[in-house]
Amino acid sequence: MSQRDQVEAVRKAFGQRLRGLRLDARLNGRQLSARSGMHTSKISRIELGRQNPTEEDIRVWCRACRAEDQIPELIAAHRQIDEMWEDHRQALRAGLAQQSERVKPLYEQTRLIRAYEPQTVPGFLQRPGYTRAVIEDVTRFHGLATDIDEAVEGRLNRLRVLESGTCMFSFVIEAGALYAQRGGLAVMLDQFDYIERAADFANVALGIIPLGRLRTIWPGEGFYIYDQSLVRSEHWTGGYRTKRPSEIETYLRIFKLLQSLAVYGDSARAEIDAARRLLQSREIF
Repeated sequence: MSQRDQVEAVRKAFGQRLRGLRLDARLNGRQLSARSGMHTSKISRIELGRQNPTEEDIRVWCRACRAEDQIPELIAAHRQIDEMWEDHRQALRAGLAQQSERVKPLYEQTRLIRAYEPQTVPGFLQRPGYTRAVIEDVTRFHGLATDIDEAVEGRLNRLRVLESGTCMFSFVIEAGALYAQRGGLAVMLDQFDYIERAADFANVALGIIPLGRLRTIWPGEGFYIYDQSLVRSEHWTGGYRTKRPSEIETYLRIFKLLQSLAVYGDSARAEIDAARRLLQSREIF
């Protein structure tokens, strides 16, 4: 099940929870409709997870079921569901720079960030040239116009957080990400040099999973764990967010397994050097 499917499943579960309130109140759909003023078809769609209720719908529903004490908890759960999936096109229309400013407080408040990337260099390690290439790819793919220079500057907040030393980082990168060229040769060489340099930072642990490694867990989507309070994962069409303790615990288990596959120190540098040599040999020919 993809993260987007998980969001839909949670929406359906929320609808079933409202249905449970109706059944506990011994009301059928018509009776709830009479008490709440909602049309019976709307009640059915909400219970089946086909329509997202508003917060006012939740309040009205609870009052009709004599369950006013559950209003705060249900509204809090509903808001979390709404935050779980963010459509990329919708977010990008607001501007990449604004998007970066919006998440800046999260970076500054977190004490430990665990990051896994299977196909690209983690954002916190990206140099300006690499970031520019990524942003150009994203805007081209989604057919959006943006101020590239402003967007790059906004994304560099992540690099500043890493270099400030106020936050600890644990990175696990699939070696394949090092072979996925973004920008030209100079961009990639600069990026390789920085990754090696960052590996020596006191607040950074860098692990690389070599190509051909015998797997105990399969590669998946990239994700970031902020302390033990939030997980963010980016996909082709949107971003998944969760603060649910059970979900975070699952991601922590996944990260631990991925760490066990990674190499560190000189062995990690050897993986970077191998990618560098291959890239340079391709440029020669």
